[in-house]
Amino acid sequence: MFFRDVIGQSDIKRHLIQSTKEGFIPHARLISGREGTGALPLTLAYARYLHCTRRQENDACGVCPSCHQLNKLSHPDLHFVFPITNKKGNKDAFCDDFLPEWRSFVLETPYAGLTSWLEKISGENASGIYARESNEIARKMNFKAYESEYKIMIIWLPEKMQDTAANRLLKLLEEPPEKTVFLLVSEEPESIIATIRSRTQNLAVPPIADEDLSQALAEKYAISSDDIRLTVRLARGSYEEARKIIDSTGENEMYLDLFITIMRNSWRKDVVNMKTKADQFAAMGRDKQKRFLAYTQRMIRENFLYGLQIPEINYMNRKEADFASKFYPYIHEENVIPFMEELALAEKHIESNVNPRMIFFDLSLKVAVLLHSKDI
Repeated sequence: MFFRDVIGQSDIKRHLIQSTKEGFIPHARLISGREGTGALPLTLAYARYLHCTRRQENDACGVCPSCHQLNKLSHPDLHFVFPITNKKGNKDAFCDDFLPEWRSFVLETPYAGLTSWLEKISGENASGIYARESNEIARKMNFKAYESEYKIMIIWLPEKMQDTAANRLLKLLEEPPEKTVFLLVSEEPESIIATIRSRTQNLAVPPIADEDLSQALAEKYAISSDDIRLTVRLARGSYEEARKIIDSTGENEMYLDLFITIMRNSWRKDVVNMKTKADQFAAMGRDKQKRFLAYTQRMIRENFLYGLQIPEINYMNRKEADFASKFYPYIHEENVIPFMEELALAEKHIESNVNPRMIFFDLSLKVAVLLHSKDI
């Protein structure tokens, strides 16, 4: 990843390049932004620029030995930490056990987020940055640099660190080994312990500007300008969200189908199919169950707002809007708050490891009551 490959974010690129030229290279940066806005691509481009032995005016050279190694993310002085599953095979897992998958994931989809990564390693039910990883971080960063002036450690999603790991990282940030650079890439910086945040140079990555996102989509996809405009509006500055909308391979497609089926089964009071869908919900895995409930809350909100007939406050794709055009009368001022309360309660029960089949079936019954709470 070069700076030229990062979509938009010209001010941040300029800052990182200029600070490097001036010799201002903090031992720890916190680069944070919503999924798909470019925090990780910017970090990778910055790491390449730091390692490059023939830096150009506005980017790495691309031809020095370091750049060749960075093409495969295999530079010996560049290390990665990221959320993983607790086990690989029959042993406790470390990030290095997943390096081949990580490298291919980042090289192929640098704007993707945690959901896509966990799907790649089949680890949706138990993931994090475990305490034992902190020993590996300290060990690697205490080595002398092999080829570069700096040893660089990229920690993706430090908010997923277990408390013990976070506290050990804090000690490293307080007394960093010589010529080390820690780059923390976060989607939820407020979830990182305050003492770590206070020891980093914070750099917030804003949503990608509409014109930059439009240009990137036009260069990659053969779709109409109208579809690009709609996608950019729905993506709200996230290239990953835009990619999912266009490719129609994201989870939203599955979630919409399930949402529609639930609403229809509940409206018809079809108990047999409610039970069938409860089985499907139970098989999804806890993380997907939570994401589906969050998606359902969004759809309830969007359908309620659809009834206000103010298009600029609605954020739905074509399929969602097509369903909403028929469904929105069933979400109204008498049931919208109870709907949201029941969905939030179901999400809380998922967190508490209540039987998901029971949660989903009970929720379907409650939805049936709420849908019939007013004559349409």
